[in-house]
Amino acid sequence: MTFPTLTRRAALLLAALALAGCGSLGGKPDITAEPIHVMTSGGFTAAYNELTPGYEKANGRKVQTAYGASMGAASDSIPSRLARGEPADIVILARPALDALVAQGKVVSGSQVDLVRSSIGFAVRTGTPKPDISTVDALKRTLLAAPSIAYSASASGTYYETELLKKLGIEDQVKPKSQRILSERVGTVVARGDAALGLQQVSELLPIKGIDYIGPLPAEVQRVTVFSAGIATGAKQPEAARQLIRYINSPAAAPVIERTGLEAIVARGP
Repeated sequence: MTFPTLTRRAALLLAALALAGCGSLGGKPDITAEPIHVMTSGGFTAAYNELTPGYEKANGRKVQTAYGASMGAASDSIPSRLARGEPADIVILARPALDALVAQGKVVSGSQVDLVRSSIGFAVRTGTPKPDISTVDALKRTLLAAPSIAYSASASGTYYETELLKKLGIEDQVKPKSQRILSERVGTVVARGDAALGLQQVSELLPIKGIDYIGPLPAEVQRVTVFSAGIATGAKQPEAARQLIRYINSPAAAPVIERTGLEAIVARGP
């Protein structure tokens, strides 16, 4: 066993211990405690699903999760779930949508914590040619040539249908062949062959099997979305919720977050 191997293993062990420290209150885990209820949108889901098992192990407290879009009227969107009175201690979604929930009295004012920056990208079905989207002109040609395009009903899709196509000057030609996807990942639709091209947050495309990620939107037309966490006004476990937010916002969580296609916004200070 070489010294570099020992060094890498030691680094991984230190990162795991650091995460455990961020998630633990220092006392004995309370296995009888009520679970923490979290609602999270797709942009942060891959990172969240990797991080929460470590929190549960360190604290002996379960986390129950509901998934949904940051915005929109779909029955499983986060605003719809909150409107029905579904239990929530934490909500994680696009910052503009989170601030809207604060204004509606659904999330505690001042509890918002920015977690990640997320970019938009494109994907095609595995085995099909990867079109060029490396420049604005190439993106326009690709969108005009695509027989069908799928986009999400959340933040990235809202940008696509209300701003991007107008910026590119191709709204009349492209919007009629574009399909807004409700309650399903865009990548899943593309993998089935129901759309030739799919647009969504990069972190939502990468985990989907059966598609090939092409790349991000060109910088000139990219829209970076900040995903943030907040404490629901109806939270029954507000202190535990804050603890979990600190855990997923810690420096030790950043490598997991970055691996899922996001840019971590790491908390500074205690």
